[in-house]
Amino acid sequence: MIPRYSTEKMSEIWSEKTKFQIWFEIESFACDAQAALGIIPEKSAKIIREKGKFQIDRINEIEKKVHHDVIAFLTNLSENIGPEARFIHQGMTSSDILDTCLSVQLVRASNILLNSIDKLLDSLKERAMEFKYTPCIGRSHGIHAEPTTFGLKLAQAFAEFSRNKDRLIKAKKEISYCSISGAVGTFANIDPRVEKYVSEKLGLDTETISTQIIPRDRHAYFFSILAIISSSIERLSVEIRHLQRTEVMEAEEFFSRTQKGSSAMPHKRNPVLSENLSGIARLIRSYSIPILENVALWHERDISHSSVERVVAPDATIALDFALNRLDNVIDKLIVYPKRMTENLEQLGGLIFSQRVLLAIVDCGISREKAYEIVQKNAMKVWESKGSFLEQLKKDSDVREILPDNELEKLFDLQYHLKYVDDIFDKVFI
Repeated sequence: MIPRYSTEKMSEIWSEKTKFQIWFEIESFACDAQAALGIIPEKSAKIIREKGKFQIDRINEIEKKVHHDVIAFLTNLSENIGPEARFIHQGMTSSDILDTCLSVQLVRASNILLNSIDKLLDSLKERAMEFKYTPCIGRSHGIHAEPTTFGLKLAQAFAEFSRNKDRLIKAKKEISYCSISGAVGTFANIDPRVEKYVSEKLGLDTETISTQIIPRDRHAYFFSILAIISSSIERLSVEIRHLQRTEVMEAEEFFSRTQKGSSAMPHKRNPVLSENLSGIARLIRSYSIPILENVALWHERDISHSSVERVVAPDATIALDFALNRLDNVIDKLIVYPKRMTENLEQLGGLIFSQRVLLAIVDCGISREKAYEIVQKNAMKVWESKGSFLEQLKKDSDVREILPDNELEKLFDLQYHLKYVDDIFDKVFI
């Protein structure tokens, strides 16, 4: 991932230094296990751990000649360790190293992502409580529907990201597996107890059955969850973008005094952070397709998945962590305009109470079809004239025969629509 959309901690997980360090740990743990089993000398395992060093430039130099990254790494280790290096990688294959390392990296990446989600959840909860009773118009199809509160909008996002946290926890478990099973996964040349030992040292579970590789349905699940989380990020970002539109202006991204909105128009204050998040979400979602296609490999293994994972694993996790942190910043600093929300609530002259009028007429014994006809007839007049819905209803003889003015007026009570806000919040913020 390009530096512009990267976070330092997440990028470090995917650095060459970290990758080779994990490779060495896997090899060293495997030697320790084989020494404990009496397969190799204990002294040799100790020397391997003590002298095991690598030089990234040297590994890259060797790889240019051998065209195999694991062999280049093992060759460089041998140069540093000496004769005892003959016991390294005994009975193992490249996938044992590559796949187990990827599992370690994805677990570490998951921990960072979970921490970022927690930060976002804290911000969403704080702002939701702040605007719990702040009324605003709810929209369906982009059109004014009925009243809600801005706090409920944020509570919805909190609930969604809480589900995403649960999903990511499950996805982390799905890829927390180690495979040290040798060629085609039969353990023919390596004791299964080595795999168990390495797994425990790395904090992983042993793969149920591998075919030299860890089955890629695990990775497909993991990255599909990242795609879902990115869609949740975009959902909230799109809401903010709409609320910042000039015609709406109910909420706005923080705009610093030195910030510039347009190279041509000095007055512009654009929702650039939320727009950026929509773009990053598209990118993360796009990675799910090649990862899903990685599941079907030839026979026990091929490496058609390798090139995909070398790009997708770092890019998707780095981009998602960046996006979560950016969204947290947007929510934390979001500027909210309650006065404008009230103005928008009143924009249609009370039409937002049409359903309550409809139900009141039905309660008086009128058929729903007839009641709908009466209310819609009056509503359309107000829609076109921009007058008062309440006054229009009072002038309608059909309505007067059913509902007296004082009963009509009671139907235009904003607080009626907010009476269950506490109940909803109690369910969300358990």
